[in-house]
Amino acid sequence: MTIDPIELSARLIQCPSVTPQEAGALSLLSDMLEAEGFACTRVDRNGTPNLFARWGRKGAARSFGFNGHTDVVPVGSEADWSQPPFSGAIIDGVLWGRGATDMKTGVAAFAAAAIDFVRETPPDGAIILAITGDEEGPGRDGTRALLDWMAAEDEAMSVCLVGEPTCPETMGEMIKIGRRGSITFDIAAEGIQGHVAYPHRAKNPLHALVRLLDLLAAEPLDQGTAHFDPSSLQITTIDCANPATNVVPARATARLNIRFNDAHTGASLTRWIEGLIAQVGAQTGVTFTLDPDLSGESFFTPPGPFVDLVSGAVAAECGVSPVLSTSGGTSDARFVKDHCPVVEFGLVGKTMHQVDERIEVSQIITLKAIYHRILRSYFA
Repeated sequence: MTIDPIELSARLIQCPSVTPQEAGALSLLSDMLEAEGFACTRVDRNGTPNLFARWGRKGAARSFGFNGHTDVVPVGSEADWSQPPFSGAIIDGVLWGRGATDMKTGVAAFAAAAIDFVRETPPDGAIILAITGDEEGPGRDGTRALLDWMAAEDEAMSVCLVGEPTCPETMGEMIKIGRRGSITFDIAAEGIQGHVAYPHRAKNPLHALVRLLDLLAAEPLDQGTAHFDPSSLQITTIDCANPATNVVPARATARLNIRFNDAHTGASLTRWIEGLIAQVGAQTGVTFTLDPDLSGESFFTPPGPFVDLVSGAVAAECGVSPVLSTSGGTSDARFVKDHCPVVEFGLVGKTMHQVDERIEVSQIITLKAIYHRILRSYFA
């Protein structure tokens, strides 16, 4: 009897695992996988729940890895949902609930495919599931913790598939073979408070900060590269917390985020902004401080045997040749890429993070079939 990925998806959705709550989701997976011969270990760190599961011998020459998450974003107002957000209801061929696209269904589809595969044809190698409860949160103690633990325990994946929803509109249309990097900068400008009628006695930090931000946003960072869209700099907030109309503030702050391609690194972008800060600071006499927070560098998995294997499985099951893309936001693949080659493929993500998140159950069945075919091809 094969594992039903729809039933497993619904059961996972019924676990209200809003980051950082585990809510039974990883326990459900662990119990199911252990019953099928997977060695399961909880790798919790700093209160963040994580699960490592391996079928096969530790240190196997070939080890296929899957990375995913069971945590979900908050539901917002439950009154706005057509179905309760943790019901896992199936109505007219559609599965409803938080995590229906991002990405409890992806985890369920791979777990079901892996169990069926090792039952039918036990492979010469290992299958690893690295499942976190912290992908939607800070990301410090989730997949990073799993990879740290694996390194300490001499556990390794030869390749890894991440099950994020990758298809914009139709099943099978897109595979992610890379992602742009992401870095956030908090900038503070310190001047001298004073009366607006006597500007010579003050030093307005807002004027200097606005000048700096104009320089940062004036020109595109690049025109794109061979495999990436142009980098994007977006100013997200400017503030000085000044309720008065006749006071020059002493301090002003701003925040910006850069999604960058492989023409840049977090370090090179930091140096660029530091150079402009030095320039504006010298011109205005205002003192700046810069606090960068790098979420992840850009990465790219070149087309080759692993990418071809995933692409071929998608084409065989969906009847379309998937686009190889580096678009979109970040994912935990940004951590996995330091461990082994990584590719992302999953469902259509149109309703992820929305009220009334939902997915056609036919897509879940197709996704399991794709994952099963990938495993067959990899261990053939």
